[in-house]
Amino acid sequence: MNDIGESAKKKAKRPSAERTAQRDPERTRAAILEAATREFAENGMGGARVDSIAERAGTNKRMLYHYFGDKEQLYLRVLEEAYISIRTAERALNIGTRSPEEGIGELALFTWRYFLQHPEFLSLLGTENLHRARWLRQSVRLKELHSHLIGELSQVLEEGKKAGVFIETADPLHVYLTIASLGYFYLSNQYTLSTIFGRDLITPANLDAWERHIVHVTLASIKR
Repeated sequence: MNDIGESAKKKAKRPSAERTAQRDPERTRAAILEAATREFAENGMGGARVDSIAERAGTNKRMLYHYFGDKEQLYLRVLEEAYISIRTAERALNIGTRSPEEGIGELALFTWRYFLQHPEFLSLLGTENLHRARWLRQSVRLKELHSHLIGELSQVLEEGKKAGVFIETADPLHVYLTIASLGYFYLSNQYTLSTIFGRDLITPANLDAWERHIVHVTLASIKR
């Protein structure tokens, strides 16, 4: 197709995409967020392209800017939604309704399995840490979400201390950092570690073994 024909084709697509967005704005926003999540996870903040996000979402840049402002605002929204997803799923665990040991063990299992099922979340974390949480600091929504997590974890630990199960110095932030770091480091460095030590860390058997290790180490660090 010549340049004139290609240009006409692109112009024909724009009204259609905009009409679709006007008919179902929520669907369009969701499609853009999903596409942006993939693009930022694969290419980072610097390498991600707005054109690619719009194409993946089946819309155009004009609609993307209309709903999210610019690339940086879209990236922040992607980060927020990623954290909201994991924190919302954590709340559904209701770890406070279980025995203290079961509650901590369940949180450890959930976190590891969530990381396994959502590699894009780990990629986004890596990107944001490279930028020293430049965009994350701008979010007010996330501070509220994380305060709830630490609050619930504190209650479970307090119950365990009262029951004589956990040590008095057990700290909720330390417990969560233990759980998250054991999962994050393993998966984020799977390729280099597998190569260096000559052992495929992502076989089902090795993943199951590491899952048990995370639960064991977490509980062993706080039990009397």
